[in-house]
Amino acid sequence: MVEHVYRRAQAASSLAAVLVATDDVRVRDAVRAFGGDVRMTAAGHGSGTERLAEAVRDLRCDIVVNVQGDEPLVEPAAIDLAVKALREAPDAPMSTACCELNEDAEISDPNVVKVVVDSEGFALYFSRAAIPHRRRGGGAVPGGVYKHVGLYAYRRNFLLHIAALEPTPLEQAEQLEQLRVLEHGYRLRTVRVPGAPVGVDTPEDLERVRCLLANGA
Repeated sequence: MVEHVYRRAQAASSLAAVLVATDDVRVRDAVRAFGGDVRMTAAGHGSGTERLAEAVRDLRCDIVVNVQGDEPLVEPAAIDLAVKALREAPDAPMSTACCELNEDAEISDPNVVKVVVDSEGFALYFSRAAIPHRRRGGGAVPGGVYKHVGLYAYRRNFLLHIAALEPTPLEQAEQLEQLRVLEHGYRLRTVRVPGAPVGVDTPEDLERVRCLLANGA
């Protein structure tokens, strides 16, 4: 699965290099077996952001992209859009992706993270709850409801800064590390992508992804 993520990230035209950050020797050995670049990190990190910050601390680069290892169907184009968003928005230290959310079951599912954005595409809030709440008699939400796609691009110096800050109350309540950015008053640019890739969180997800890959996904 990690190799699929790695190869898809390599296909993104905006990335100069791809590496895997892990504290697990089994992952390290698997990455080395297919010829990938891997960096071992400490085991005690509380989030992927903190692990990523350790992995890139000595690298010379301007932008760092975080692609999670359980996203074997990540779209290279989505990576490129997140990087482009930072290049076009000098006031944004970080970007992420979202897509339209139309399924009622997903809107009410706490495992599906929702995001609301302002008129310029900057995130206002992320939640596991159904946001925005449409009160009876309320109008339609302009642009629709959005599902967060767990893909992040950071300016390197900002990544090191935000990873060093203490977890914030809303971050801890929702268990969403991106809320640390908003709680500290920073702007987080969003880009809209056609859809969210199928991630692997359960054995059933794994079988679904295997079928999709077997059919050329």
